Amino acid sequence: MSDPFATALAALTDAAEASNPTELSEEFIEEHIEIYRHLHAHPELSSCEHETAAFIRTRLAELGVESFVSGGTGVVAVLENGDGPVIAFRADTDGLPILEQTGLDYASEATGTLPNGDIAPVMHGCGHDTHVTAALGAVQLLLERRSAWAGTVVFVFQPAEETAAGAKAMIDDGLWEQAPKPSVVLAQHVGPLPENVVFISEGSMAMLGDSLRVTVHGKQAHGSSPESSIDPIVLGASMVTRLQTIVSRETSPRVPVVVTVGTFHAGLKENIIPAAAEFTLNVRTPDEATRDQVIEAIRRIISAEAAASRAPEPTVEWINSFPRLYNDPEHTFAMKGALEAEFGVGRVVDEKMGMGSEDAGWLGDAIGVPVVFWGFGCLPLASFATGEMPAANHSPFFRPDARGAVVTGARAAMAGILHYVGTAR
Repeated sequence: MSDPFATALAALTDAAEASNPTELSEEFIEEHIEIYRHLHAHPELSSCEHETAAFIRTRLAELGVESFVSGGTGVVAVLENGDGPVIAFRADTDGLPILEQTGLDYASEATGTLPNGDIAPVMHGCGHDTHVTAALGAVQLLLERRSAWAGTVVFVFQPAEETAAGAKAMIDDGLWEQAPKPSVVLAQHVGPLPENVVFISEGSMAMLGDSLRVTVHGKQAHGSSPESSIDPIVLGASMVTRLQTIVSRETSPRVPVVVTVGTFHAGLKENIIPAAAEFTLNVRTPDEATRDQVIEAIRRIISAEAAASRAPEPTVEWINSFPRLYNDPEHTFAMKGALEAEFGVGRVVDEKMGMGSEDAGWLGDAIGVPVVFWGFGCLPLASFATGEMPAANHSPFFRPDARGAVVTGARAAMAGILHYVGTAR
């Protein structure tokens, strides 16, 4: 079991009960479990969240809240309740190209079209369905409890987090010209932790992320005449192997870096050496300096391996880049106190997102305001009885407990929001 999960479980042993937790009625919980199940069963790929956006807007309209579309498939709702701070709360909405294998009776059977035209199964394998449910729940609770807060809350239902395109699309579409500019942006993320446990840490909460596509150019020939070819498969395989030495031999063991080759495609027939091969890379680094170092090493290795094989210079294309996700220390310290008041001391764990990446940071960085991002658990404690870590985000087996996700997500959202706009703060 990884350290964050072991830490969270250990913390529960001596955790104190919350002094004044957010009260949720059974009717509210059951209603939002149904919302969560609907969203889980109907995921959509990044930038294709048309039905999801329509569902969100319909639900907001049922609550008497106006909304507008931003960034193609993003939705924005502004709740105003007199004078007070202006804050934003982000919930991402997209699913992933994963074939769900949870066995749930509301498991996704959806499919979607990938950018290359292929049809793929789609699953809410990262848990964004829980984020949308929590945000919609927070909207309802704020409407029902107007005496408990004053100010303005901008709810940002953001598409395409998985491709790092959504936050930027909304900003480019004039998000902060159409909605009131907040003094802080809040966001949260579900993870395979026990329910009623949250994790938060100051500074770099997540990693910078970069994805690249490399096309290796060779010379086609008959499989029986390899001497007439420049084999891009052999060349690409050498690149893939050598790229692993960046982490093992070029960066310090004290600096967290990941270089992953996620796809490799080449050829159409076993007796033809193809003219080209293609692979994709995913890189995670903690800061700009390390990012520059690793990207330079990738380019150097790819170019040198091509030269060693008498091959043309490979083509390197950027797929996407994730920005920094920096938790403002002062705001994070205060938020930790608010979350401890909601869940109890010991249930708020000082942990980061590991090697994961997020684009929520753009929403605050674009207008120069702080961001506070935290994670929340969603599983009954019994899920950890074997000592093995349950399936995590991006797994086809990732299955948040519906009740645990609804309750913990809504409570965490309300704790964060009311920390800024609550009249009892």
